[in-house]
Amino acid sequence: MDFIDLPPLLSARGTLRLPGSKSLSNRVLLLAALADGETEVRDLLESDDTARMLEALLALGVDVVPLGDSAYRVCGCGGVFPVKEADLFLGNAGTAFRSLTAVLALSGGHYRLSGVARMHERPIGDLVDALRQIGADIRYAGNEGFPPLEICSAKGHGIFAPGTVVSVRGDVSSQFLTGLLMALPLIGVEATVEVVGELISRPYIEITLATMARFGVQVVREGGQRFTIPAGCTYRSPGVIYVEGDASSASYFLALGAIGARAGQAVRVEGVGRDSIQGDVRFADALARMGARIEMGPNWIEASAPHSGKLHGIELDCRQIPDAAMTLATTALFAEGTTTLTRIASWRVKETDRIAAMATELRKLGAEVEEGVDFIRVTPPQAKLLTPESGIDTYEDHRIAMCFSLATLATTLRINDPGCVTKTFPGYFESFARVTQAVPVIAIDGPSASGKGTVAARVAAALGWHYLDSGALYRLTALAARRAGVAWDDEARVAAIASGLDVEFGENSIRLSGAEAGEAIRQEDISSGASQVAALPAVRAALLFRQRVFRQAPGLVADGRDMASLVFPDAQTKVFLTASVEVRAQRRYKQLIEKGITASILPLLLDLRERDERDSQRSVAPLQQNKEAELLDTTDLTIEQAVAQVLVWSSKVS
Repeated sequence: MDFIDLPPLLSARGTLRLPGSKSLSNRVLLLAALADGETEVRDLLESDDTARMLEALLALGVDVVPLGDSAYRVCGCGGVFPVKEADLFLGNAGTAFRSLTAVLALSGGHYRLSGVARMHERPIGDLVDALRQIGADIRYAGNEGFPPLEICSAKGHGIFAPGTVVSVRGDVSSQFLTGLLMALPLIGVEATVEVVGELISRPYIEITLATMARFGVQVVREGGQRFTIPAGCTYRSPGVIYVEGDASSASYFLALGAIGARAGQAVRVEGVGRDSIQGDVRFADALARMGARIEMGPNWIEASAPHSGKLHGIELDCRQIPDAAMTLATTALFAEGTTTLTRIASWRVKETDRIAAMATELRKLGAEVEEGVDFIRVTPPQAKLLTPESGIDTYEDHRIAMCFSLATLATTLRINDPGCVTKTFPGYFESFARVTQAVPVIAIDGPSASGKGTVAARVAAALGWHYLDSGALYRLTALAARRAGVAWDDEARVAAIASGLDVEFGENSIRLSGAEAGEAIRQEDISSGASQVAALPAVRAALLFRQRVFRQAPGLVADGRDMASLVFPDAQTKVFLTASVEVRAQRRYKQLIEKGITASILPLLLDLRERDERDSQRSVAPLQQNKEAELLDTTDLTIEQAVAQVLVWSSKVS
């Protein structure tokens, strides 16, 4: 399974320019395609969802020219798509699927629309029913009420009666109303949409109306239940149009600032602010209610932690911020008391059932979660967050992946299927890293008996940091396998043992399944076994995340064979510590004699040479100096000199 391991964080600070809004990007692209004239669209979001819309427009005969730097020139077709028959695959892009369904139903052609499996589970029946009221011929190619769809021209297209009225439910998805509003100017006569029931996600309707106005169509509204498109409206190009930064995406970084910014620090997002037309900017108000300090300008928002240092739980009606509200569910992990988010029924019909998914994953972290038809209630763990070894599942939902990245303010976290963020925010994790400070790591690699363990332990003590002897994990695996009667070359069974290893490190203690094992794992035969099991890819994979979990504030010193290259590739200080094989044999001999263990130099020398060969030639993470690592040859150095040198190197990057 594809995954990303995110390190625990010390703090968050800095400024980030947001990518373009997904909601605005797809609305602007479609209206530019329907308009008279050419439109230059700037700051367009480059994502999976917008890619599906661009592909669809090209398939419909619209001339779209990339200009570079997230800009496109769209040659409008004046409301008439040149291509009258097409098969369109729209992935899981709800904004593209719903709006194109409405527009194509009134475009006088024959089209087939499909998507990924999840899209075929997302309801569209209310939109289809509304379109059928005005003569659209739409058929379900699968299950009734769900995509895929086959769309033929509206019956009597172009002969609509003035004063046409169409009704649509408003309590399932605002995208149904958005699609109708964007499509109805194509019929050329006055038309009215009446919303049946409560209209959810109203801020997204405001985005639709504002974008239509930019293209010359002013919708007359009566509250939130009745919307009229006057006769004779046509879309006209505004010439150049800029896409605002994505306010939903802003929520993750504002929450970072509210939770993780230290005194005098803040996280600022640019691209949205006080003048934004996106409803999700109100997420900042929700953070303020939780105690965060918020500042806002016309095109920026800044968040920092409360003066008290701790957020508090709230109860919030989330109709105004349906997508950004998800971020509050993970922010609640860092608040005192319980947070209750209500009026979120629309979460059930998104990329996944978001209420169920968020509840499941929050519980993995130790939170107490109650869920209902349209609410979720989150109480943080009494102690620290748990660290699920299975990772956080994302359900192919971009927002779940991004929401749970916040948990790294308390723990190392594995996010499964991180690529799902490309739906709306390619490069999210890189942006996340730019405004966060991870717990620092000093990674010390080197061959057996080079002294790296002694040096690493003393460096950790000098700095007051945690210490990881990664080799001990492999030794413990070898010891546990021997005790279980499992051969060291039985990769599958040894990997299973490694996955379930019950290990506890103390200041001067290593316990396996509750029993002291420090002396047992230092026996020469177990040392040899450790080298053998470490060469097994499945064993290394099983222990990878476990090693990363040792990374805790204020810092970690880790020694091993692949700390700098594989386990902690982002380590601030990387050292490759070595010595001649003869000196290493002498050191090992001295250690054994001091422990009262009989030893001979020649066998030790031969064993070290064999181990060096095996470690350097193994297929997975072979022992070699990382290109970023400082070389420290201790052949002629004392331990004190080696420790001093590592401390000097670490001070230069701290």
